[in-house]
Amino acid sequence: MSADAAQTDLGISGPDPRRELRTRAQAVIVPLVSVLIAFAIGGILIWLQGVNPLVAYKVLFTAALGNEQGLTRVMEKSTPLILTGLAVVVGLRAGLFNIGAQGQLLVAAIGAAWAGYAFQLPAIIHLPFALVFGMLCGAAWASIAGVLRAYRSVSEVITTIMLNAIAIALVDYLASEPLKEADQPLTRTPAIQSTAALPDLGIIPMGFVIALAVAILLGWFLSRTTGGFRFNTVGLNPNAARYAGISVRGTIVLAMAVSGALAGLGGAIETVGITGRFEPAFNAGLGFDGITIALLARANPIATIPAAILVGILRTGAASLQFETGIQPEVVDVILALTLLMVAAPIVGRLLFRNRALKATRVTSGWGS
Repeated sequence: MSADAAQTDLGISGPDPRRELRTRAQAVIVPLVSVLIAFAIGGILIWLQGVNPLVAYKVLFTAALGNEQGLTRVMEKSTPLILTGLAVVVGLRAGLFNIGAQGQLLVAAIGAAWAGYAFQLPAIIHLPFALVFGMLCGAAWASIAGVLRAYRSVSEVITTIMLNAIAIALVDYLASEPLKEADQPLTRTPAIQSTAALPDLGIIPMGFVIALAVAILLGWFLSRTTGGFRFNTVGLNPNAARYAGISVRGTIVLAMAVSGALAGLGGAIETVGITGRFEPAFNAGLGFDGITIALLARANPIATIPAAILVGILRTGAASLQFETGIQPEVVDVILALTLLMVAAPIVGRLLFRNRALKATRVTSGWGS
């Protein structure tokens, strides 16, 4: 059955060219305007600190894009951001708001570290094993929230926030006690074996190439496959999905597992491709930035790439901003927060109005049936 035929059976009208054009225009205009407004407000804050905003932004972007070292660092920072952004996108497409990418990334990062140093394997086996083990850790952690949502109607927003806190405490314990590097005062695991290390392609990190491939593959999956159609249908209308024979509970659990696996891949790549071991400080905030990226990308897997690169540029140039202008690097956090606010405002508004419409529909259908 084609997607169009399935939509007809579900009672969903065919595509409206004008509506599609308007939606595509909004998908570009809203994020762009949000970024411009955030940069404008950020510029005012910089000006209040006695620095020319144009000079500050030039320093920020030059530090990130002006040399090979900066470009490599941007790609390194963008890699986990793309993958955590994709993790949130998968959840949004299935009607879920996965705020737990940070926790899923952390358990995957320490899982990949353990798989990387505790085993003696050939490189052709060891590296994939570490990456897949990290993904499985992330998927298992996210599935807890998925099962609770599917079978007990527990909000995934609440459970993923709680699981974030548990994950932070858990990995801190593991890195400071059973998995801690011997005779080392720092909280970290032993270094991974060289056979588990992710190589680079010149100045291009291999992890960045993997993240790009995953984003493209996920875009194809969500738009061109039956599985992606199930995710989208459950996210748009669970009742219609149930009427069409789609297992809503199974799809919710699967979507959360896939979401956790994507965040887990980001954590695993950070371990085997960047840090070479697990250190809690190196993974702070990556999952939370994924929420900004997913909303900035309007839940489009391909659009997570430029969104993550933008955040990667800001993160890379923040240190130079402080050294060369005296501006506190937290201004970058302000810009990202403002961007998230501007992008999320219309989304939240639509959700509120849709919930009100659904409640009204239930009331009228109950009286009139």
